[in-house]
Amino acid sequence: MGLFIQQLINGLTLGSVYGLIALGYTMVYGIIGMINFAHGDIYMVSAIIAVTVLTLLGSLGIMAVPVALLITLVVAIVFTSVYGWSVERIAYRPLRNASRLAPLISAIGMSIFLQNMVQLTQGARVKPIHALLPGGFELFSSDGFTVHLAYTQIMIIIVTAVLLAVFTYLITKTSFGRQQRACEQDRTMTALLGINVDRTISLTFVIGAALAAVAGVMVTVYYGVVDFSIGFVAGIKAFTAAVLGGIGSLPGAMLGGLIIGLIESFWSAYLSPEYKDVATFVLLILVLMFRPSGLLGRPEVEKV
Repeated sequence: MGLFIQQLINGLTLGSVYGLIALGYTMVYGIIGMINFAHGDIYMVSAIIAVTVLTLLGSLGIMAVPVALLITLVVAIVFTSVYGWSVERIAYRPLRNASRLAPLISAIGMSIFLQNMVQLTQGARVKPIHALLPGGFELFSSDGFTVHLAYTQIMIIIVTAVLLAVFTYLITKTSFGRQQRACEQDRTMTALLGINVDRTISLTFVIGAALAAVAGVMVTVYYGVVDFSIGFVAGIKAFTAAVLGGIGSLPGAMLGGLIIGLIESFWSAYLSPEYKDVATFVLLILVLMFRPSGLLGRPEVEKV
């Protein structure tokens, strides 16, 4: 029982991170109908920025955890948002009227560029940081197994829940959300109504990158090590989460992330940790075969 509860906590924490990244995928797909394959690498860039800022703050003697976390989050969000904006301007906007394959290839090229840029400028070795938020609670013991709830796990779950609530409100209740939904349905008609389509799409990329930045900082604080290759696997899993939940749906992206996190956690504990990624990708195949619209997605209706 103790092991089950511990893996449940670990799975919810991991799933929250996947959910945050998946929100960026689903927001971009919702507005332009395409997958941003560079999104996982933007998450990687934010983690590298977080390590750099935390190391710099430590060398300056700024050790207060709330202050260090706040500064790191702000810096990571600002720089990562610039990357997100750049991806839209370079890889997507010039190809907006091209075939659907062209921007996908362009985004994959941008993904490879970001990986190689970080590898060349920061090196290929793993980058560790000291434990920023150690400790936690011992919930209970069962059969000689003590269940722990770390402070970092509490922080990740709370931050994810708050961000999901904020962005759900932003999309469903605000003027910007209405502009986004209008662009999703018909960009030509939206432009005729006086809405700046280019600005709305750029802001969507910036918001998605900011969410990836938060996920990158949380993962850096949680695991304490990052490297230039973490974006690919995390990005593919977050994409799987978005597809599983129903790509284009914010609650669906978070639900998919939580399911993927729980599957990985329980698979590692009760079966084989070496094959946890296989379980994730088998799930992706099954979803695409039997329910391509996802758990909370809407089936596409062809206009005639």
